[in-house]
Amino acid sequence: MPLPDLDSSVGHSFGLEFDSVIIKQITEVSGLKMEQDVIELKQNTADGKYAIKKLPGRPKAGEVTVTRGLTEDNSFERWIRDSRFGRMTDARRNGAVIVYDYEGIPIKRYTLINAWPKSLEIGTLKAGDTSVLTEKLAITYESMELG
Repeated sequence: MPLPDLDSSVGHSFGLEFDSVIIKQITEVSGLKMEQDVIELKQNTADGKYAIKKLPGRPKAGEVTVTRGLTEDNSFERWIRDSRFGRMTDARRNGAVIVYDYEGIPIKRYTLINAWPKSLEIGTLKAGDTSVLTEKLAITYESMELG
């Protein structure tokens, strides 16, 4: 069996897709994970010894934080406004974090099910600072599918 081509697995090229709109200007994605509860079954074995068996439990919901440079695009603001005013049928969306290879071809897709924005944070405003102003969007989701 050949070894995997790690050259295509560089994590510098990725984007966010919601409502068939791809945003490639994302600078950072953090907290992307799948998790589930662990159930401990405590029992005695057939020979009378105490044993603990760990079983998979319910899947847990997750939260991912997406960071991008601040631009005139207000799609993050419009999206969080829907959830703040209780329009959850508009706010809950399915979307994906997509990882691209060095040629721009998608190699991995992390689909977020029933995702909605929890918070929007604007970077620090500081007089005389020359760093790029950013916005961070915390997105909560009910489940994640790999594809």
